[in-house]
Amino acid sequence: DVVETQEHYKSRWRSIWIMYLTMFLSSVGFSIVIMSVWPYLQKIDPTADASFLGWIIASYSIGQMVASPLFGLWSNYRPRREPLVISTAISVAANCLYAYVHVPHSHNKYYMLTARALVGFGAGNVAVVRSYIAGATSLTERTSAMANTSACQAVGFILGPVFQTCFTLIGEEGVTWKFLCLQLNMYTTPVLFGALLGVINIILIFAIFREHRVDDTGRQYKSINSDGEGSDVLDQNAEGSIDHVAVVALNILFFVILFVFAVFETIATPLTMDMYSWTRKEAVFYNGIILSVIGIESVIVFMVVKTLSKKTGERAILHAGLLIVLVGFFILLPWGKKLPNIQWQEIKNNSIPRTAPSEMLAPFWSLPELQLPSNHTAEPVGCPVTQSWCLNTPMIYLAQYISSDVLIGLGYPVCNVMSYTLYSKVLGPKPQGVYMGWLTASGSGARILGPVFVSQIYTHLGPRWAFSLICGVVVVSLLLLEIVYKRLIAFSVRYGRMQE
Repeated sequence: DVVETQEHYKSRWRSIWIMYLTMFLSSVGFSIVIMSVWPYLQKIDPTADASFLGWIIASYSIGQMVASPLFGLWSNYRPRREPLVISTAISVAANCLYAYVHVPHSHNKYYMLTARALVGFGAGNVAVVRSYIAGATSLTERTSAMANTSACQAVGFILGPVFQTCFTLIGEEGVTWKFLCLQLNMYTTPVLFGALLGVINIILIFAIFREHRVDDTGRQYKSINSDGEGSDVLDQNAEGSIDHVAVVALNILFFVILFVFAVFETIATPLTMDMYSWTRKEAVFYNGIILSVIGIESVIVFMVVKTLSKKTGERAILHAGLLIVLVGFFILLPWGKKLPNIQWQEIKNNSIPRTAPSEMLAPFWSLPELQLPSNHTAEPVGCPVTQSWCLNTPMIYLAQYISSDVLIGLGYPVCNVMSYTLYSKVLGPKPQGVYMGWLTASGSGARILGPVFVSQIYTHLGPRWAFSLICGVVVVSLLLLEIVYKRLIAFSVRYGRMQE
């Protein structure tokens, strides 16, 4: 009794590899500018502050949150090629728009906000990718395929900052093509490169991608269309109901996982500029290197958990991953006595907006003894005195920062892949497009609230409050996991069709 022909097997996995590529490009679209958004925003629109940075980072996720359920629903009833191509084309156009946000004479920050929101809208195809892979793999293939998907996503996060770091060699001025009104510099070249990758992805979807569906044992489902481009409508009435308590719990856990990682991504550049007096270019370059190394670590983790999960199960690994993330943020709390350097140049030049004395420990004009260091640069560096906590909060040592990066880089990928794997197994054979859309939307909601949360709390209260609250959120998520632990089992196992 042949479960699957060799030809079908090869075609199915070629299509899955195209989905891996799509996931990779989606993450590149996010990470390729993440380290340079803040310095570029300061360059094109001096009216933008750190709070607005949070909204720009969050706009990507707002777009993705809106688009994910829509693309997921679309993929349930139509060939998945349609939402995949349309979403990728939107991302390509949005990246081109980002390259031109410097052109208008005013309101540049709002153009950047719009461009990033549209890139995020195009990235809503992640729900389509995940639902396709869940439907095109058997239960025994699922963990490995989901790990590979997350690994491709991680590689995108690795290479995005690497591309950005390489493009810093072009410099802030770069080359201007007047006939196109286009500046090719360290800020615009990465997004144009991302647009090119998107065009290649569309071509490959048309050339190679085919629709495939298999059940939990690997048997091929019959498609509505003879060409294999059918939908999942025939599976809507599959026997058995989904455990919605487990579904909701996994959505909450996934929200927390993406929330803490979004905080980590967003705060990297402002934190290092404040704590270590790095310039804009140094912050982009060094954080790009650090995140690239962490990304490599994440890929190794994805490969390891594929094997480890067969021995311990996905639930235990998810629990361990959350504990590691908790330790990572706990280490990041300020513990020493040394204070960060203050932006002396801005204080001396009296160029910062005056803040009410009640809002600061000491207004800058009451510190006449402060002198500008002889080795200052044209660009103000250090912790701005407008953030009142800079005057009394100990600095976070570089060793703390790097140790935290390593731990979060270990815990996050574990939690990410286990959440997706458990979620797809809980849903079972029914069409997963909409459900995956909601999971992606919950992650996008986390990416919205994470940057906004950290930019507000960090700016006004400092790292001690910001990271303490994150630790509290992770502890609550660990308690939730304990409560629903026994319910996080595969659909087929729940109804006795397969053994766990």
